[in-house]
Amino acid sequence: MARPRAPDHFEKRNAILAQAAELFARHGYDRASMAMIAEAAGVSKPLLFHYWTDKEELLFDVLAGHLQKLVEIARGAGGLTRAPRERLEALAFLLLDAYRDADAVHRVQIACLSLLSPKRQEALKALERALVDEAAAMIAELHPGARPPLLKPLTMSFFAMLNWHYLWHREGGAVTRRDYARMVAALIAAGTPAALDALAPAGAG
Repeated sequence: MARPRAPDHFEKRNAILAQAAELFARHGYDRASMAMIAEAAGVSKPLLFHYWTDKEELLFDVLAGHLQKLVEIARGAGGLTRAPRERLEALAFLLLDAYRDADAVHRVQIACLSLLSPKRQEALKALERALVDEAAAMIAELHPGARPPLLKPLTMSFFAMLNWHYLWHREGGAVTRRDYARMVAALIAAGTPAALDALAPAGAG
């Protein structure tokens, strides 16, 4: 008979994931040991291995949990409003809000995803693609004239503006997350026609 889960199972697990992300970001995946993670999370090593068989599985769960949350946010944002620009603005804000306490995970995603096994990398890349697809659909609706080869750079520019936000943004500063979400949506909405014109073949039209 399977042992019942403790009432605080998920709370403990999430706390360990948060500590693991911080240590992977601060020390690097190679130098952050399971013993360090257990100590930082205030749990025993046997408990850590109760949740994860090894450090790679722990790293995978850090990234998979983060990306799955972002995909769910993006899918939910699509039904918040009917206006395409407002949907894109809502998505930008909700992602920025989700990034609020996820700076360490974001750094780990950039630095450590390639250290996982090919199978696990592909699972995470599938989540990344799902997130990009949600944003691309919103941008395509906002700019139906954007051809598929140009839709990808537009979408990746949207994510670039959001994903590097953590490097310069300071809470309590002049620009709030909501302000910046409006700015990003405005740049995509108003700037895309000029960008598409600039990329049009010479003599077209």
